[in-house]
Amino acid sequence: MIKKELLDILACPQCKGPVELTPEGNGLVCRACRLRYEIRDGIPIMLIDEAKPLEESKP
Repeated sequence: MIKKELLDILACPQCKGPVELTPEGNGLVCRACRLRYEIRDGIPIMLIDEAKPLEESKP
């Protein structure tokens, strides 16, 4: 789990905007870029090339 202090200083590497923890706690999301950054072994992988696009929620 990411500590709040770390989450407060992390920013999206693409737009430099804020990121938020996913509900499952296994990734960070940038709402502006619609990208998800994975967290592996407690380490956020903040590389644009490794980011996955957010999936559209289906009704």
